[in-house]
Amino acid sequence: MSLLPPLTQIPPEVASLEDYERLARERLTDHAWAYYYGGAGDEITVRRNREAFAELALAPRVLASMTGGHTRVNLLGHEYDHPILLAPIAYHRMAHPEGEVATALGASALKAGMILSTHASMLLEQVAAAAQAPLWYQLYLQPDRGFIRELLQRVAAAGYRAIVLTVDAPLKGLRNREHHALFKLPPGIEAVNLKGMESLPPVYARPGDPSIYFGPHLDAAPTWKDITWLQENTHLPIIVKGIMHPDDATLALQHQVAGLVVSNHGGRTLDTAPATIEVLPAIADRVAGQVPILLDGGIRRGTDILKAIALGAKAVLIGRPYIYGLAAAGAVGVAHVLNILRAELEMAMAFTGRATLDQMDASILWDWE
Repeated sequence: MSLLPPLTQIPPEVASLEDYERLARERLTDHAWAYYYGGAGDEITVRRNREAFAELALAPRVLASMTGGHTRVNLLGHEYDHPILLAPIAYHRMAHPEGEVATALGASALKAGMILSTHASMLLEQVAAAAQAPLWYQLYLQPDRGFIRELLQRVAAAGYRAIVLTVDAPLKGLRNREHHALFKLPPGIEAVNLKGMESLPPVYARPGDPSIYFGPHLDAAPTWKDITWLQENTHLPIIVKGIMHPDDATLALQHQVAGLVVSNHGGRTLDTAPATIEVLPAIADRVAGQVPILLDGGIRRGTDILKAIALGAKAVLIGRPYIYGLAAAGAVGVAHVLNILRAELEMAMAFTGRATLDQMDASILWDWE
């Protein structure tokens, strides 16, 4: 398939995030598309993330005063213009030659927070130099703790404001779509911020071996005690990403984290896990406002953001949509994706009679009973 080059301007008919999915497919290799688009197993959880939002109906309200309306939200002491942040995704240079720098420029144009992936394809210092909006750094804890300690020092020195510890991927998910595409990274693209780190050898199980995965890799997987180690080695606030159960939310609070992200890794780890919006209310009830809760997974419309905030989230993260914007049109595409979502959010607020995000609660959802 002959790939189209990135757009230099956005076609006037582009109106939704779904439009960007089509534009991205025309510009991504089969390998890159399998990586970004796919999920684990039969991709049931990927689909469920969207279906669960669609099953929640909003209750329209009329003649409410919208004077002084806004979408501002405070997270970790910083006031954002809107509650939409960019989730960590690896290897942006597979989507666009300017990679994470272009993403940061697009996010900055809309004053959106961005979380840089551990597996970013550009140096964290380069991204920080380009960004004009707050950056957080996503971390997978690795066995080479000396390297991680130095990485945390780099992150702090570059001006990142928080560590987002991903805890739901002790192993890579079984992504059949990637297997079918024979996925491999293109030449010259790698996790540049991990260069020099000592890694465990890859897993090769032979017929008759007692186990495929149980052994060195899972033995080295982080546990709750490693949050304490992390807190001892950085002054930055720690947000735990990958919470899907109220009991894990309780344990995270006991370890004095600064925030939680309700996330099923975009359906890329455990297939048949529930949608994030389905588990959010119980987790929000358990947390009871002690720390901010963010949510990712399946956000494609401003109405989705409204529903997430109504059920207990302080803000949301988007993933695949902004990568599609990056692939389609670089920084401009990322900014346009964010602008579409913000416009849709403001419209949804107006139609449900809520002028500010702190007015959101479950009463905006239609009770069919």
